[in-house]
Parts: sequence; structure tokens; C-alpha cells
Amino acid sequence: MRNMRLKQMGQWLFAALGFALFAGCASAPKGAALTQINTIDSLLAGVYDGQFALRDLQRHGDFGIGTFDRLDGEMLMFDGRIYQIKADGKAYTPALGTTTPFASVVRFTPSRTIEMGKSSLEELCATVDTLAPNRNVFAAVMVRGEFARVHTRSVPAQQKPYRPLAEVTKNQPEFKRENVKGTLVGFRLPAYVKGINVPGYHLHFVSDDLKFGGHLLDLELARGTLSLAQIHRLYMILPGNSGAFAQADLAKDRAAELNETESAKSRR
Repeated sequence: MRNMRLKQMGQWLFAALGFALFAGCASAPKGAALTQINTIDSLLAGVYDGQFALRDLQRHGDFGIGTFDRLDGEMLMFDGRIYQIKADGKAYTPALGTTTPFASVVRFTPSRTIEMGKSSLEELCATVDTLAPNRNVFAAVMVRGEFARVHTRSVPAQQKPYRPLAEVTKNQPEFKRENVKGTLVGFRLPAYVKGINVPGYHLHFVSDDLKFGGHLLDLELARGTLSLAQIHRLYMILPGNSGAFAQADLAKDRAAELNETESAKSRR
């Protein structure tokens, strides 16, 4: 009986999440869906080799965040364009043949757009929570405007043998800019995605002049436009049956490691 229940659960998860293999070059699902490449826990475990090309990623969305082969910087995608914030804090346009080991993208069609005044990061997130109170579905968030202060980080490309992400980010380059125009891109994800993606807010930033950006640690918005879309579907694309992903220990609870890599608290 127990084995039957486990089998039924596995079949349900497969149907609900729509797992696919990189090798299959799966086509994008119909309708708005968050397409995710790999899992956050595999990235935390040091699975940094890219296996999914950016040109293929664009088939699944025009908006999102992620990283690049060998963990070479932070990814932002919006308006269909992909930006790579490298370890110098500047934005570059990567070749479409570049690969990613982890990314989340969607076709962004905002359901709500409002003008915002001076806001802290906490106030910005509270506004999103008010506009999209259902925390059990996914929300894509974009803010374009003028920022009084932005604090970001990025990471340099890694060399094998790869260290776990929590170790890499202990000495990560951080950047601060005041009075900058730019775009904030990312997601608010439910608590139940633990191990698969980042629960809560995961945001990246790039300035309009492309001279500054990265993974967001903190900000103060002066004024801007907030747009958001709620997403009710998740589509995952996982690596095949060989390589580092197949050998990674994904049974380990890495919540503490994730909190360390996502938060600025330990580095202030």
C-alpha cells in the first residue's frame, strides 16, 4: 500500500510540474508558466556547469533571473533581452550560445501596474503582497524607476573543483550606488518551493546605463512603476542522468545555506 501511494504521488508530481530533460529540447508550455532550469539546491551543492543555452531559454520566456555557466555572474531578462552582471558589477550582453545551470523565466504579461513613491525594500515587498495576496502562487515582479540607493552583489566565474555556493558568496564582490535609474526584476515564490527554488523574494537589478547591477541585497526606491503578474503553472527542465546533477546530494536540507547566500545580514 505504501509503495502504491508513493507511486501515485510520483505520477502526480510528474504531471503537475511537467519535468523534461535537457536532451529532449522540450518546447515551451502553452500559456503563462514559470519555466525553471534545474533546482536551487543543486546550485547550492556546486552544480555550476551550464547545460541549457540562452537561445533556448528565450523560447520559454522574456522575463526572469538566473546565473551562467561556471556561476559567471547574475542574469536578468526583461523585454526579451538577457543581461549578464559580471564580478565587476557591470552589465554585458552574453552570446546566445552561452549556457546556464539555473534560471527561472516567464512570458511577462502584467496584471497590475501602479506608480510608487519613496519606498524601502520592505515597503516594496509589502505593496506586492497587498496587490497579490495569494502567497501560494508565483508572482513575477518588475520595478522601473529612480532609486535613491541600491546594494547588489555578483560572483566571479568558478573553477573546478567547485565549492558550495555558501562558500563562494562569503567573499563575493558587493556594489552600492546612489541616485541611479534602472530596472528591478524577479519573483516572489511560495514557501513550498524550498529546495526547488528560492522561497520569498528573489530579485536582480540593472541600471539603465548598464554600468551597475547584480543580485539585490537592499534598496530605497525614490519613484517608479511597479508591475506584477501572478503565475499558476510551473514547468521544470532538469539535467539528464549523468554528470554532477545526478551525483549531487539533494536530500540534504540546505535552507540555512540558502539564507546565507541570499541575505546581506551576514556581510554587513
